[in-house]
Amino acid sequence: MSTRLNLVLAAALMLCALSLVNAQYQARQLFIELERAQSLSRQFELQWTQLKLDQSTYGKHSRIEDNAAKELGMVPVTPDRTQYLTAGGSK
Repeated sequence: MSTRLNLVLAAALMLCALSLVNAQYQARQLFIELERAQSLSRQFELQWTQLKLDQSTYGKHSRIEDNAAKELGMVPVTPDRTQYLTAGGSK
């Protein structure tokens, strides 16, 4: 009877040991996945910061004026080039 009990306890011990090894393996896999996700999150945060910086740079009034003048040949409006329209017809 004692031998049978020892065998049952040994089998239970082996199952517990295998369960522990499996749990540790899964914990390592989840940790690796977490590290990858955090790294990807840091990369996205860096890209987002760069995009916000680009947006603020490209949206500046002076840059828009310079590009309009250089690339499109636009010039600022002056009073002598302004045409006024009236509702009753032309004068």
